[in-house]
Amino acid sequence: MTPAASLLEVRDLVVEFRTLEGVVHAVNGVSFRVRAGETLGIVGESGCGKSVSALSVLRLIPQPPGKIVSGRVDFDGRDLLQLPKAEMQAVRGRAIGMVFQDPMTCLNPVLTVGRQISETMTVHLGLGREEARRQTLSLLEMVGIPNPELRCDDYPHHFSGGMRQRAMIAMALSCDPKLLIADEPTTALDVTIQSQILELVKRQRDRRNMAVIWISHDLSVIAELADRVVVMYAGFIVEETDVFKLYREPRHPYTQALLDSIPHMDTAGPEELRVIPGSPPDAMSLPPGCPFVPRCTFAIDRCQRENPPLSSAGRDHTAACWVVAAKRKPP
Repeated sequence: MTPAASLLEVRDLVVEFRTLEGVVHAVNGVSFRVRAGETLGIVGESGCGKSVSALSVLRLIPQPPGKIVSGRVDFDGRDLLQLPKAEMQAVRGRAIGMVFQDPMTCLNPVLTVGRQISETMTVHLGLGREEARRQTLSLLEMVGIPNPELRCDDYPHHFSGGMRQRAMIAMALSCDPKLLIADEPTTALDVTIQSQILELVKRQRDRRNMAVIWISHDLSVIAELADRVVVMYAGFIVEETDVFKLYREPRHPYTQALLDSIPHMDTAGPEELRVIPGSPPDAMSLPPGCPFVPRCTFAIDRCQRENPPLSSAGRDHTAACWVVAAKRKPP
């Protein structure tokens, strides 16, 4: 059966930030795709380029100091990086919704929550004030805000962290987007609220056949939500496969280290929590070889000299590792 065409395809994306100290190589030739109704998880430590990649899709990188140096972002048949500013503004919020990491800094503190949600529909859908309010109340009820008629007129500081995040999700879904990008939206929430938000996103994804890009450093969240997973390190994609293969057969040493660092409750007796030694490399002075070399226990001489490209590590499975490539090389 022929696979469905990609709704979003990012190809060879390169993003830099020019600072007084030097050039920060934030994203280095990243490529990924997502189809309608599919959830792509993007994982990695802080500073690995996850959020910058997502913001680049919507051209929300502050310029300067940031700059999208090269690449393509094809969405629904158009390269978003080449769209005029007015057309790009029409895509944001309408065709692509985004839930940012910190809802308190993204919601306007001097406007009511209801006004901020209804304004999105007024601008993009042309709804009148009364109809926009009716839709807003429906959205707030959908995301589980109690007493939406009353809470609609509250300000963001009246909402708890979980309620603010729900309001952000309601805003992102208000125009029935084809793609939802969620940038670590459950990081600061307790596990009960986190579970509720995950279920909410899954229900809306399935009901709308909506594509989702879920960015997180929490592999347990990715396991529950994603269909495919991209693992990023130092601005590079180091592994990509479906979620089942990633947890069952991780290929890249970094992915294995991330999975080993997850606490397990089913082990007998006390077990020391495993950590990844060292820190990610300085993005202003990346090493010539594989960026994971200083922290890798499997490195060979070639890893010091050359940065490996993504190559096949199995069916529908790629990894950027010379050791993995050597093991798969035919005799």
